Amino acid sequence: MIALKVNGRLVELPGPTRLLDYVAGLGVDPLGIAVELNARILERSEYASTGLADGDVLEIVRMVGGG
Repeated sequence: MIALKVNGRLVELPGPTRLLDYVAGLGVDPLGIAVELNARILERSEYASTGLADGDVLEIVRMVGGG
């Protein structure tokens, strides 16, 4: 079991998890988000190779269009 903070909330996962797997579990399109992991903004090309581990701090922001 690992614990991390996601958008300020404590989240527990069964173990280390790939970022894209976590995002898919939320039902979120990875093309419509920006991700900051441990105070570093990730490039979209890094999403597939990034893993989430115990103690990580993750911020996920959805892009919203409007007019």
